[in-house]
Amino acid sequence: MADEAKVHSFLAAAGWREAARSPLAGDASARSYERLTRGADRAVLMKAPNGSEIARFTRIGDWLAEAGFSTPRVLARDDAAGLLLLEDFGDALAARHLDATPEDEAALYALITEFLAELRHHAPPADLPLLDGSALAELLDLVPEFYPCTDRAAADRLQQAITRKFDTIPAWTPVLCLRDFHAENIILLDRPGLRRLGLLDYQDALRAHPAYDLVSALQDARRDVSPQVEEAEVAHYCALTEADTGAFHLAYRLLGLQRAMRILGIFARLCVRDGKPQYLEFMPRVYDYISRNLSSPALAELAELFHAAYPAPDPNLIADLRRKCPTSQTP
Repeated sequence: MADEAKVHSFLAAAGWREAARSPLAGDASARSYERLTRGADRAVLMKAPNGSEIARFTRIGDWLAEAGFSTPRVLARDDAAGLLLLEDFGDALAARHLDATPEDEAALYALITEFLAELRHHAPPADLPLLDGSALAELLDLVPEFYPCTDRAAADRLQQAITRKFDTIPAWTPVLCLRDFHAENIILLDRPGLRRLGLLDYQDALRAHPAYDLVSALQDARRDVSPQVEEAEVAHYCALTEADTGAFHLAYRLLGLQRAMRILGIFARLCVRDGKPQYLEFMPRVYDYISRNLSSPALAELAELFHAAYPAPDPNLIADLRRKCPTSQTP
């Protein structure tokens, strides 16, 4: 992360030396953000651990903008210092809007679904990593390392079974997958159509099955989406894309399982390694998604292995993880 001397030099070169700086809420990553105010002008300063994140962020942002979607304009960048100055999209987070105006839930998630359906018409960069069956399993390596595991052999067999099941999904065309796509990474803008969705946090984009970002949005770890809206938007996506409903539902449930398992591992790691216990409160919701996805008869084998390997995040398990959090230790 850039030191203050580099930040001051960067801002001076960009013409923002005299700007007032205030912290913005960050995310689960090592990145941090500040809002800069210079008279009536505003911008966002992103500080990343390394320049590669800056390069990925700007590359995917440019690609999305060229495809006609809303991403913040880059005002200045210093890859070596890990610094990026961006257009400020404001504070109208989709999650905040839904909390204040829950009656807009159906319409907003319909717009999100329409964005994802449109995204599939734009072939993703061919050199992005492909999230295939083996990659899905590999991403789960961290789960038994950080989340309590009662049967490591069953956990290993579960990862193998996820790969096998994913490989049975009929042929599909990869789409650009934003990967961490949910209501706290969308800013609502005063723009028409799909451009109303201001996109954030896409530097880890890759190529994946079209169901991946849909399940990311509809099975949100941080907020509840009504089951009626989830069901309606899966059907909406299938109708818009003329997808094979059975194959798409299988992919949706399987990817939902894999995502939720990985999220449990990430949230446990954020607590016990990084000293961020606040993510533990989301675990019961994430586990409920796992249960919902495993209720599909097509995933019966996976359900048996999962329940053999991983206990539910009940209050005792969460309390035990919290005790392991470095910030909860007293000298």
